[in-house]
Amino acid sequence: MSQFWSPAVRELTPYVPGEQPRERLIKLNTNENPYPPAPGVETVLREFPADHLRLYPDPESNALRQALAREYGVEASQVFVGNGSDEVLALAFQAFFCHDRPLEMPAITYSFYPVYCRLYGIERRALPLDDQWRVDLDAFTGNSAGAIFANPNAPTAHGHSRDAISALLERITDHVVLIDEAYVDFGGESAVPLVAHHPNLLVTGTFSKSRSLAGLRLGYAIGSRELIEGLERVKDSFNSYPVDSLASAIGIAALEDREHFDACRGKVITTRERTAKRLKELGFEVLPSQANFVLVQHPGFDIAQLFVGLRERGILVRHFNTEALRDFLRISIGTDDEMDSLIEALEGLCR
Repeated sequence: MSQFWSPAVRELTPYVPGEQPRERLIKLNTNENPYPPAPGVETVLREFPADHLRLYPDPESNALRQALAREYGVEASQVFVGNGSDEVLALAFQAFFCHDRPLEMPAITYSFYPVYCRLYGIERRALPLDDQWRVDLDAFTGNSAGAIFANPNAPTAHGHSRDAISALLERITDHVVLIDEAYVDFGGESAVPLVAHHPNLLVTGTFSKSRSLAGLRLGYAIGSRELIEGLERVKDSFNSYPVDSLASAIGIAALEDREHFDACRGKVITTRERTAKRLKELGFEVLPSQANFVLVQHPGFDIAQLFVGLRERGILVRHFNTEALRDFLRISIGTDDEMDSLIEALEGLCR
């Protein structure tokens, strides 16, 4: 621990991302899309004028915001963009949740949320999941600095309906409710249409999962103009040019190819259901999933040993070695061939 660090930095426990291995493995640990991005992305990469990179990008990212607005049926003024949804989330924590009351979130959810709380000095109120491992919307009290959860949730993969979210918003009106929809395209129901009636609702999304652009780092938020303006105030006090020109052009190309988008997410959903069935046949308990991953446990085998055994067989999945999740593996959905290799390896390990 360095003498040069500020006290706040000494107290931080940073987020730990999924392993990015250097050796060749079947990589089912970070919820990346197994299929390439839309063909138009490659066209942009091939034809983008290099001379444009000597100029600063549009600080407002207007073209990308307009493309997102068309996609989601909102006004461009209701859209904010940033370098991945993690950056957008970080700005939202600073813009909306730095109050003298705790921020409410599920006890088991995206593990970056508690990191942001520590970074910004926000008190966290962790709410238990219900007995079906679902986010308990009734547990949110409204007596807080705000509310945040992923829908579908990570890593439990359950998603609440738009009607359920609407009921929550009818009850909580005086602080921001942030819904992280990183995985919504794999079977969830987006809350974006509710933005028109609930000025305190902020919905975040990413190009990393269903758009196959995890390596690009592009995310967004949709909300009322007053919430977007709050994000812009923080952004313009930190980095006025967050989205580069090439990323913006690639994002627009990805949004414009609806046929590719639907085909890829359809394949992921089909493979997920097929994989869940085969895992159950091997004795695994599989939580229902509306995401591009499944969370599983096996009553007859040590999960940590299965994790190691899969790694030894060239397959990398995610094991969260925490008290709540140490008996579970999170398995990203890959191609059919990759999932066949997973099942074959587990058949050998679970004899």
